[in-house]
Amino acid sequence: MLNFPTWKKVLIGFVCLMGIVYAAPNFFPEHMFDDMPDFAPGRTLNLGLDLQGGSHLLLQVETDAVLSERLEATEDAIRRSLYGARVGYTNLKIDGDIVSFTLRDAAQAEQAIELIRESDRSLSIEQPAGTQIVVSLPEDQVREIRLNAVEQSVEIIRRRIDELGTREPNIQRQGVDRIIVQVPGFDDPEALKAVIGTTAKMTFHLLDERAPPGTAPQTAPPGAMILPSADEVDSNGDPVRYLVERRVRVSGERLVDSQPSFQDNFPVVSFRFDTLGGQQFGRTTQENPRRFLAIVLDGKVISAPRINEPILGGSGIITGQFSVKEVNDLSLLLRAGALPAPISFLEERTVGPGLGQDSVDAGKVASAVGLVMVVVFMVVSYGRFGVMADIALVFNIGLIIAVLSGLQATLTLPGIAGIVLTVGMAVDANVLIFERIREEVENGRSPFNAVEAGYRGALTTIIDSNLTTLIAAVLLFAFGAGPIKGFAVTLSIGIVTSMFTAIMVTRLLVVMWLRKTRPEKLVV
Repeated sequence: MLNFPTWKKVLIGFVCLMGIVYAAPNFFPEHMFDDMPDFAPGRTLNLGLDLQGGSHLLLQVETDAVLSERLEATEDAIRRSLYGARVGYTNLKIDGDIVSFTLRDAAQAEQAIELIRESDRSLSIEQPAGTQIVVSLPEDQVREIRLNAVEQSVEIIRRRIDELGTREPNIQRQGVDRIIVQVPGFDDPEALKAVIGTTAKMTFHLLDERAPPGTAPQTAPPGAMILPSADEVDSNGDPVRYLVERRVRVSGERLVDSQPSFQDNFPVVSFRFDTLGGQQFGRTTQENPRRFLAIVLDGKVISAPRINEPILGGSGIITGQFSVKEVNDLSLLLRAGALPAPISFLEERTVGPGLGQDSVDAGKVASAVGLVMVVVFMVVSYGRFGVMADIALVFNIGLIIAVLSGLQATLTLPGIAGIVLTVGMAVDANVLIFERIREEVENGRSPFNAVEAGYRGALTTIIDSNLTTLIAAVLLFAFGAGPIKGFAVTLSIGIVTSMFTAIMVTRLLVVMWLRKTRPEKLVV
């Protein structure tokens, strides 16, 4: 236990030095390290919502809209299947959570049911009357659609917020259809709501040729829909209406990139599809020359250019009466992806920086008081050995801050509590070792033998006690949420670093002192 080869001394010194170096940027102005490379010291702790303020939002995902779209797609598929097979029907409609229609000839019922099954095997089909057909989604599929909509919304909201440049947002599902969003340091909640709340669902359709571009009848004929323009108005000041085919030629899900750009000194959005999207876009423009292509965003036509020639490169631009800010926002939303369903804001709280600063100051005071009391206790109780334990404690705190900074973990108020607790726990191992050494000295052992026996005898107890605490911290992180995770992270890191400093650093200091002074009597 007292044998320290040179490589081990160098390794311990290197770890302690790196801990101090990588923790140091937290005590200097942040801009001093802006030009440092990624591997160099320069990262600082991320403060959580409770420490630096920010925005707290509670969202609800309107999953009914996803089911409505699914039923509309089912209705359109049934219409095309029956029309292609020349099966006569009337009154095809969506009624609540079912799609129903009436056959003109009851003898074609089996053919109609088979056509619907071929289009989608998962549908539930019933025939309550001879000519009445009712189509619905199975319950397990409805639950899966709702769950996927919420989970997809969580990921898309996270990507959108990451595009804003914020660090460590907390985004998690709550209940069946709600999402909690906490963004530390973001002091513009309205801008955050604008970015999050926009569905940004873009699709490409052809304009229906049964009406001239920019005009639409009062009611949409089968297979078409009437959509307003996003920025065009008529002589009465009302939005211009377009008659658009229901069939989606290319979905916005196929977009892989969108960037703000300029064309003829006007702001535009350039976009690029993936391979399949590029093929669909190229086929649409190649098969429909001189027709108008409607670009639909969240149920509004933002542009309807004429197809003058095939566009086979899988990329294009979106033009319109956009400002530079609108172009930047639109390209951001399209890059992040469309929300599968609209969301509503149920709760909004803005945490001011004053509360955060109060919490930071209180945490600093608690940490300082706890550290001073531990240092004094160790010196009073164990003298020179207590001073060595206090030196190791300083390295321990430096390692904790360095690891948190390197991992860019978010420090919350419970996280500060975890650090304060770690300061108290960090000397536990040294207390066990020093008490064991004191017992060995009282039993008449020589200084070297007493230290050797003390470390060997206490090692198993130290590992067992810290391991059980570490298991508890890991379980807190795995099953906890929000503040509990912050506490578990700092506690886990503190346990690992305290074991290193107690077993390695303190022992190295004791051994170096013993070999240098070679005392005849050991006083602990």
